[in-house]
Amino acid sequence: MDQELPKTKEVRFLIVDDDRVSIMALQRSLRKLRIVNELEIAKDGLEALSILNASVEAEGRLLPYIVILDLNMPRMNGFEFLEKIRSDPMLNKLIIFVLTTSDTPRDVSSAYEKNVAGYIVKDNPKETLWQALEMINAYSRLVEMP
Repeated sequence: MDQELPKTKEVRFLIVDDDRVSIMALQRSLRKLRIVNELEIAKDGLEALSILNASVEAEGRLLPYIVILDLNMPRMNGFEFLEKIRSDPMLNKLIIFVLTTSDTPRDVSSAYEKNVAGYIVKDNPKETLWQALEMINAYSRLVEMP
């Protein structure tokens, strides 16, 4: 009989990334780490905003989310998404980790100016994803969410 995997409190994960390979790698890593929290995927910032706003409308409040955000996406990139989130009183407390290929100091600085919880560079994708998700999982287990 399979034992049910533990959830990380009631936190939902939202991956915002347009790269199908990155999404599949994140999903595979989540399974290997036995993280079974609800997972939603958005291909860009506009789709992510739609998911988050639908959650607020359905629940009357923002459910606890941890967002894993890529920066380089079509329609609405990661920086535009951060700008919208941080200016919205219902969404501005979201916990967001940037997971991207960009290591430019300007991008790192710009992301932290928008109060991201962490900026992670995908330099060695397999290893970086694994370590990043282990850290995010530990974070979500230890930190009380708003």
